[in-house]
Formats: sequence, C-alpha cells, structure tokens
Amino acid sequence: MSAPARSALPCYTRTAQALHWLIALLIFGLFPLGLYMHGLPLSVRKLELYSWHKWFGITVLLLVVVRIAWRLTHRPPPLPDSIPRWQQAAAELMHELLYVLILFIPLSGWALSSASGIPVVWWGVLPLPNLLPANKNAAHLLALVHATLNYTLAALVVAHVAAALKHQFIDRDGVLSRMLPARRN
Repeated sequence: MSAPARSALPCYTRTAQALHWLIALLIFGLFPLGLYMHGLPLSVRKLELYSWHKWFGITVLLLVVVRIAWRLTHRPPPLPDSIPRWQQAAAELMHELLYVLILFIPLSGWALSSASGIPVVWWGVLPLPNLLPANKNAAHLLALVHATLNYTLAALVVAHVAAALKHQFIDRDGVLSRMLPARRN
C-alpha cells in the first residue's frame, strides 16, 4: 500500500501543536539545567538555577494539564492506514507514557522541594502549598524518583524523536508533518 499524500493527512490543531512544541522546548531546557545545577556547589547561583528550574517545571505541569484536557476534548488525527496496527498501538502507548511522565515529573519535583522543607514560589510571586511535610528520608526517596522519571522521559523522548524521523525520512508518510505548524489542511 502506498503512503498517503502529505496534504491528505489531517493535522493536529494549532492549539495542540503550540502546546506540544512549547512543552518540548521547556523540557529540552529543563533536563540539561537539572543535570547542570545538581552538580554545582552550594551558592547563590545554584539557588537561582533551582528557582528557575522549579518555575519552568510548574509551568510545564500547568501546560501538560491543559494539553491533556485539550486531547481529551479534541481527538488527535488518525494515523495513516499504511502504518501497521502494532505501530499504531505502540504510538498510542508512547503518547500515554509521555503524558504520564510529563505530569508526574513536575509533581515529584514539587513534592521533593516540599519534603526538603523548601517552598515553591512560582515565578517568585505565587507561593504554592507544600505537598508533603518536611522529611529528610522522603526527600531522599523523592530525589531518586524525580531523577528516575527524568531519565525515563529522556529515553522515551529519544524513541519518540527517532520514530518521528523514521516516518519523515524512511517511511516518507507525512506523519511528522501533522505536528508541524507550517502545514495546514
């Protein structure tokens, strides 16, 4: 079966595209920032970087809640029939796992900050409630959870990007173009 013409494939909505790329951009900044700041010695600069990391992390949390609500009320465009059913199922599972991780990573960071006894003040203006009481053991466990979730997300993002590039350059089926803002039906 030949691949469908790119122009025949329906696109994601502009809202879904904007949320996708904004969240992706933030994650691509937050992950290396987290790695970098973690290894710094305690200093004013390190504390500033942690604040920025938290601010952008909470922003991702809010954006992913909006993205999930949008997806629940706006069905994504169907994949081409030329894609085998097992790949369609794998793509659906990948998206669900990405949403779960993008939702729980900021929550785990917020909980880690709470358990560490360090309040989260979003953008230095809005104090957020502590999710947990201060507890050194819980903070240690949450640091491990936060790191593990992040490394898992990094691996899934690599697989997601690899699949998108495979569709673009090997299969040439137009799947990637559905999420590109420049192309509209």
